[in-house]
Amino acid sequence: MGVMAEKGLNATAAALLGLLHEGAMTGGQLMAAAESRLGPFWTTTRSQVYRELPVLAERGYVRTGKPGPRSSQPYVLTAAGKRAFSRWLSESAGRDQLRNPLLLRAAFGRLHNDKQLQQLYEAQGEVHAQRLTELREELKEAKKADDPFRVATLEFAITYQRALTKWLDTAPQL
Repeated sequence: MGVMAEKGLNATAAALLGLLHEGAMTGGQLMAAAESRLGPFWTTTRSQVYRELPVLAERGYVRTGKPGPRSSQPYVLTAAGKRAFSRWLSESAGRDQLRNPLLLRAAFGRLHNDKQLQQLYEAQGEVHAQRLTELREELKEAKKADDPFRVATLEFAITYQRALTKWLDTAPQL
């Protein structure tokens, strides 16, 4: 789906506009910012970013800046982009769109063999334990930066990771 959904910006386009409030960024910088700021609760792919940026520019929501090293193209938020983002903020957030690959596989647990399911749980346990450690470190930094919104979203992400880790301890076996 492109930048404009039936009711305005799609979430990826809105996220990019929100991040550009911090200043001009290239596609790569936007990816890094999205991973850092939004990664604990929202995934954005490189292809989504690079697909949305030209459309945002075409609609006048961003303008391209002076090319940098290795022909990197910075994007700058325009007044129209700020207005579009503000409209998006005022829209209903809608329903959650959870996409968890672990739970998708677990939903088909009866179709696994014993070894597959056990390996899935163990590997995901390690992934989520590591993510929990990373999030706790990010939370310390957010508290130092006195960013209550970042702190709140990281606390939610930590609660989610704890719940997932606890679920793995009690997940059904074959």
